[in-house]
Amino acid sequence: MNQPSRIDWSAAAEAGLPDIVGLRRAIHRDPEIGLHCPRTADKIRAALAGLPLEIREGRSTTGLVAILRGGRDNGRTVLLRGDHDALPMQEETGLSFASEVANAMHACGHDAHTAMLVGAARALSAQREELPGTIVFLFQPGEEGYHGARYMMEDGLLDIARPEAAFALHLWPNLPAGTFWSRPGPLMASADTIRCTVRGRGGHGAMPHDCLDPVPVACEIVTALQTYIARQVPVTDPAVLTIAKIAAGSAHNVIPGEVEMLGTLRALSERTRGQMHEAFARIATHIALAHGATAEPGVEPGYPVTVNDARAVTLAREEAEALGAPWQEMAQPMMGAEDFSYVLREIPGAMTFLGAAPEGSDPGANPPLHNTRMVVDEAVMARGVALHCALAERFLHRGFD
Repeated sequence: MNQPSRIDWSAAAEAGLPDIVGLRRAIHRDPEIGLHCPRTADKIRAALAGLPLEIREGRSTTGLVAILRGGRDNGRTVLLRGDHDALPMQEETGLSFASEVANAMHACGHDAHTAMLVGAARALSAQREELPGTIVFLFQPGEEGYHGARYMMEDGLLDIARPEAAFALHLWPNLPAGTFWSRPGPLMASADTIRCTVRGRGGHGAMPHDCLDPVPVACEIVTALQTYIARQVPVTDPAVLTIAKIAAGSAHNVIPGEVEMLGTLRALSERTRGQMHEAFARIATHIALAHGATAEPGVEPGYPVTVNDARAVTLAREEAEALGAPWQEMAQPMMGAEDFSYVLREIPGAMTFLGAAPEGSDPGANPPLHNTRMVVDEAVMARGVALHCALAERFLHRGFD
C-alpha cells in the first residue's frame, strides 16, 4: 500500500504558484521554435539560479539538464521532464501575456510544463537533505517534430546521472481541471511521414490514351492502402494512414507527368509500424507497375510509440490519489505522438496528462491543443508541481516497489 509522503508537496507547490505563473507567462509571451530556444533557456537558468543544482548542456540543442543530488545517496536516480518549444502559429487568445513573436505560440502547454518543472526543482531543492538519491530535471526544446529528446540523449546528457525511472506531465485543456489521466502500455502512437512520387507520361487532357495518367494510379494507391488497413491490420493493434496532400498538374487540360503524395502513418506497436512500412512500399510500387507507371515510396521515421511502464503508472496513480487528485485510467491510447517516447524506450517510466480546462468552461468544447485560441487554467500547475515532487520522492525512497 502507498504510504503518505512525509513532505506536504501540495502546500509547497501552492506557495510557489505565483512565481511559477509569472515564469509561465514570461515564456508564453516570448515563444521560440525548434531545437534552439536560447531566450527560453536563459529564463530557465535565471529561475534555477541559487539552487544546489549541477547544470549541464549539450552540443545539439539549447536544452539543459539540472541535477539535484540528495543529502543521502542510495544509488537511485529519477528523471522529471518538461519541454519548452513553441509552435509556428499566430496566437489569437487575446490574453494580456499573449505571444509578442509573430507566427509563434505556446499552443501545446510547453510553457506551463517548463514552469512546473522549475517549481518542482525549487521545492525539491528546499528538501535536498531529506532526499536519498538523485533527481535529473530535463528541460528540453524541439518536441514539436524536431526530435529534441533524441538529440539530448545522443549528446550524453542522460548518462551524466543515468536515471532508473522517468516521468513527464502534459497539460490538456479538454480534460477537467486538476484531474490526472494515463494508462499502462501504449499511450501515444508512433508518427512517420510518408511520401510517394507516381510517374507516368504527361500530355493533352483530351487524349489520355496517348499518355499515362498518374492521377488515377495515385488514387488507386490511396484506396488500396485504406483497404489494406481495414482487412489486414488487427483492430486490437491498429494503424492510421492518412494521405493528406496530393499535388499534380498545372492546367485544366494538361495531364501531369507525375503526382506527389504526402501523408502520415501512425501505429501503437513497433510490429504494426514495421508491417505498415513494408505494405506502403509494396502496394505503391506494384499498383504503379500494374498500370505501366512507376512509384517511388519513402518513409521518414518519426517518433516511436510512447509506452508507459505499468509500475510507473501505478506509482503515479497512487501519488496522485495521495495528493487528493482525481485519477482516470484512459480506456485507449491516443494516436498523437510525443518525443518523450525516446526516453521511455530506454528508461521505464510514464507520461501523465493533467486536465487544465479553464474554470467555468466545457472541457469538451474548449479549443484543443495546437489551436490558436488554446488556453489553460494556470491554477492546475500547482497540482503538477506537487505530483512531480511526490513521484521523485517516492521513487527515491522505494523505487518501483
